[in-house]
Amino acid sequence: MTKLETLYASIKGLEKVGLTLTDEMLKKADELEEQLIKTEILPTLSKDIEPRLSQIQRELVLVVEYKPGEPISVALSRKPNIPELLDAKRLEPDPQVEHKEFGPRASKNEKKAPKTGLCVYRRDGSILQERDAATTFVAAIVEAGPLRVRQLGLKHCRINIVSTTKDKKYSDAQREVERGLYVLTHSSTKAKKNILDQISETFQLGWKVEIVKKA
Repeated sequence: MTKLETLYASIKGLEKVGLTLTDEMLKKADELEEQLIKTEILPTLSKDIEPRLSQIQRELVLVVEYKPGEPISVALSRKPNIPELLDAKRLEPDPQVEHKEFGPRASKNEKKAPKTGLCVYRRDGSILQERDAATTFVAAIVEAGPLRVRQLGLKHCRINIVSTTKDKKYSDAQREVERGLYVLTHSSTKAKKNILDQISETFQLGWKVEIVKKA
């Protein structure tokens, strides 16, 4: 059973025993449903239709209307952007940030901080841990939903953690997670942990984020 199927089964189970879901619970369920559709259904759907669409040599937009128990309806448009077809919010480019430049501050006696990584323990007991803290940080934000995280307005060095603009100074520390969406990794491991803690708390993800030492 997939997570999406488990979600539906859980809702039906609560309704079956007569437990009324609050508006807040329904809102959280809707958000989780949308996230699971994006992570479980859409990637598989894209792989299924890509071979059939590869023979088409012009840009187009397909709109799929799905109603349970009814035939699927597919519409085609030559308009290049989905916001032109749907009631979708367009992502505006973030303004460039002006950064102050400082001279070198390295010291001969300066000790290097020990290498550290991040480990995210999910509510279901599974673990998210990549090769380094930055990659784990990005993967966790992708799992939480970059657009949802962007709406929190989280910033570091005055740059949105999830930005629509490549920064002039820190572009090398921005990783593209979706087309036109970049996650800033220029921060300490502790700062990354604090950001993920805030994301987990806001969206009630049940994460336990720990800093781990690396050899």
